[in-house]
Amino acid sequence: MKKRIAIFASGSGSNAQKIMEHFKYSNEVEVALILSNNPDAYVLQRADNFEIPSHVFDRHDFYQTTDIVELLKKLDINLVVLAGFLWLIPQSLLQAFPNKIINIHPALLPKHGGKGMYGDRVHQAVLNAGDIEHGITIHFVNENFDEGEVIYQARFRVEPDDTLEIIKFNGQQLEHLHYPKVIENLLKKYD
Repeated sequence: MKKRIAIFASGSGSNAQKIMEHFKYSNEVEVALILSNNPDAYVLQRADNFEIPSHVFDRHDFYQTTDIVELLKKLDINLVVLAGFLWLIPQSLLQAFPNKIINIHPALLPKHGGKGMYGDRVHQAVLNAGDIEHGITIHFVNENFDEGEVIYQARFRVEPDDTLEIIKFNGQQLEHLHYPKVIENLLKKYD
C-alpha cells in the first residue's frame, strides 16, 4: 500500500513540482492531492500536468467546517505537506494529523519566522540583518507560524556582495534538493 501525501500551496508551487517529480515513479509514495486557497495559483496547473487531482477552498471551508479534514481522511492521507502555503493551520487539522503536517521555511528558524515572513520578505530580512549564514528549515506544524519542532535544516554562506536574487536562488536550490528527501525519510517512520 502506497503512502499518500497531500500538498497545500498558495502560489507557483515550485516545491510542489519537485515533490511531484520525486515521487512520480515511486512504488512506495504518491502525491494524492494538491490543495490551494488560491483559485489562480500556478500550482493547480502543475498538478494538472502531473494528472494529480486538485482542490480549491476558501477561508470558510478551511476554518469554519471540517470539509478539508474529511477530504484528507477519505483519501487516506499519511502526511500533509505545506509548500508555500500562507494560512495558519486550524486546530481541527492539527488534531486530525498530529505530527503529520510539515512545512518548509526559507530561513534558519527561529530567525526570520512568524506571521508575514515568507518569500522575498524573509530574504530581505536576512540582508537587512547582515546575516552571514542563511538556509532553509523543514519543521512540523503547530498552532503558531514557524514554531513547530525542527526536522531538518540546510545552510549556505551569504557573501558580502550577494543580492536578494542570489540568496533567494541559493535557498530555493536547497529547498528543491532536500524537501522531497526529507518527506521520503519521514514517511519511512510511519510504518
